[in-house]
Amino acid sequence: MVRITGYSAEEAVNRPCGVFTWLEQDTAEAEEGVYCRLFAAGSMDRSELTVRCKDGLTIPVLASARVLKDAEGNSTGAVVTITDVSTIKRLETEVTQLRHQIEERYQFHNIVGKSQAMQRVFELIELAAASETTVLVRGETGTGKEMVAKAIHFHSPRKEGPLVSVNCSALSETLVESELFGHVRGSFTGAVKDHVGRFERADGGTIFLDEVGEIPQAVQVKLLRVIQEREIERIGESTPRKVDVRIIAATHRDLRDRVEKGLFREDLFYRLNVFPIYLPPLRERKEDIGPLVAHFVEKYNERANKRIAGLNPDAMRMVMDYCWPGNVRELENAIEHAFVTCGQGNVDSLDLPLEIRRTDIKDRICGSPNAPISDAPAPKPPRRTATKEEIVTLLKECNWNKAEVARRLGITRTQVWRRMVQLGIPMSPDIQPAPSKP
Repeated sequence: MVRITGYSAEEAVNRPCGVFTWLEQDTAEAEEGVYCRLFAAGSMDRSELTVRCKDGLTIPVLASARVLKDAEGNSTGAVVTITDVSTIKRLETEVTQLRHQIEERYQFHNIVGKSQAMQRVFELIELAAASETTVLVRGETGTGKEMVAKAIHFHSPRKEGPLVSVNCSALSETLVESELFGHVRGSFTGAVKDHVGRFERADGGTIFLDEVGEIPQAVQVKLLRVIQEREIERIGESTPRKVDVRIIAATHRDLRDRVEKGLFREDLFYRLNVFPIYLPPLRERKEDIGPLVAHFVEKYNERANKRIAGLNPDAMRMVMDYCWPGNVRELENAIEHAFVTCGQGNVDSLDLPLEIRRTDIKDRICGSPNAPISDAPAPKPPRRTATKEEIVTLLKECNWNKAEVARRLGITRTQVWRRMVQLGIPMSPDIQPAPSKP
């Protein structure tokens, strides 16, 4: 107490315990002869309290105490032990601050990634947000192109304006022009009233043209005019309308290849490709899988009101080995699937979707991401029974993990256990082997 508080024994003796803050005097109890809450409670166990030092500073401590009583049950004093935990508290604060810094560093507007490729994407998003330049986001399906568009919009001066998204591949060729630019009543069969197009709705904000490579060539000409003149014409109307819109386009296709094939206008491509941002597929940045899994676990814990800690080693190994043709969207769907089957604790490999657990499908996906996958099960080669030496060797390599041994042998974990009993192999390395059963 002398070292922690700065009070000497002589200074502390005969002073009220309230001088240390943590045993404050209660006026109401004092009138009844009880001088602090400790004597009313009788004990205290590892309570987090603060001690006020001689210089006025407070120090966090863990305190335990017992009231001493005589033979008649009267309180005669107390024994208190305290532990200075200021260093621990300081480290906890530093850990919390560092965790926030890491989250901010590895996350940009809900886009998660710690790889060098994603750090570069974050830099490009910031640069794009600070300008009015047309942006073309390229990447495979499920990499998060729309999230990049949202990040650019909500970090730009246009964040107070609307963000209007258009999935060009979801619109038929007859509807895409009307949806983009609008139409007037009577301009075609079924046009019973005026229709405001997406460009007009996005006035003062941003329009996101997803899968822009699917726009028909006839509409590409009008889109080029919008980019150049910043004005649109509704179908059936000859009067141009000015629009103040920032354009962000996205595609999973190779637009240069479509230009060479005559499917996409070259001048429109160059107008869209002013500031390109490329989102790499998940299989090329597997160091991002861990942070993404943690992000989705936290998200679905909150949504499903569960307390799942994460993935166990087997499940995480499968997640890391899989090549994710559906990219981040497929990974999120896999975690959501696991939350349906996993009640608590850690997600097990059996909680993951079947296509991630099936080695034959996984290997074919990794070998060729774009190769078609047959629904028919792959033929299994004939399996011979593993010898005792082979099983022991595998157990040592797998640190006695029976599930991993079963996976390598292509059998179930129960079959591994049964074979170990038959061969007299101990269940752990520190148990003496049992005699083999005939």
